[in-house]
Amino acid sequence: MFGMKAALYVPSGTMSNLIAVMVHCRERGDEMIAGDLSHIHIYEQGGSAQLAGVHSATLRTLGDGTFDLDQLISKIRHGYPDPHYPRSRLVCVENTHNIQGGRVLPLAFLQELRSVADQFGLAVHMDGARVMNAAVALGVQPSAILQHCHSVSVCLSKGLGAPVGSMLGGSKDFIQRAVRVRKVLGGGMRQLGILAAAGKIALSDMIGRLEEDHRNARHFAQALLESDPALYQVDLNTVQTNIVRFSLREGQMSPVEFCERMAGVDEEEVKALGQGVPVLMFPHVGDTVRAVWHLGISEEDTQLAILKAQFVAQQHKRRSIRAA
Repeated sequence: MFGMKAALYVPSGTMSNLIAVMVHCRERGDEMIAGDLSHIHIYEQGGSAQLAGVHSATLRTLGDGTFDLDQLISKIRHGYPDPHYPRSRLVCVENTHNIQGGRVLPLAFLQELRSVADQFGLAVHMDGARVMNAAVALGVQPSAILQHCHSVSVCLSKGLGAPVGSMLGGSKDFIQRAVRVRKVLGGGMRQLGILAAAGKIALSDMIGRLEEDHRNARHFAQALLESDPALYQVDLNTVQTNIVRFSLREGQMSPVEFCERMAGVDEEEVKALGQGVPVLMFPHVGDTVRAVWHLGISEEDTQLAILKAQFVAQQHKRRSIRAA
């Protein structure tokens, strides 16, 4: 499925990414290069430095989740073994890109990236937590994406619906080394068979249904644009998979307040909608709100979330008029 020689089950994507860094960067003081908005750089507690002794250099993440390859080349250390510098070993990409709203990395970008990496002797690791979403969005097999990478981390417990776990894929030698690193990080669980059984179902039965999540996410985003009053701002071109990242019109309401209103239920809502509809969303970076679709969110749930978003917009307008 990945087009790789071997793979390893690990408890989490964070551990999977850390294992990849530790295998590719075998010496303390080696360096990896990643986007400044990547999950591995922002949300994994700097584990590459904290636990692996690996230095990070960052590239400016573009709106589509890619980065400029000329900037990448400028960041590569060419003077090794000059004692002043770390040794560039690894470049990391994220697909789909979480902070950029589930954007899918173009295949042409990955092909050019691999060419640059080969030219300068770098490995390419993909944080592919949602790479199955990327494959469905592009209409290709995952291996068509991963042929440009030396290793990949694939999450089983997001859109694929397994209760826990990620897969780390790579060469046979890479995975042999990864087994040792997994052990020292505490990921070698003797109870793994039970969890792996759920993971097998995720990979065999759940990939095809990801299109449903994409469709529901786009339906929700379109409804936000059509909301009356016009409280929401969203670029439909960025809604490629199962994540919708949107903002509220300036000065209207903070993302935190909006998420609290969406999650809460009051008597006015029950009277207007005939029921309470708590909807969980997340106040995200850049004063935006992040909404994510997965196995547990149906088309009917999506319609209820649309009704709730419309109700919140109308309630906000009424309250603003009364306050004025």
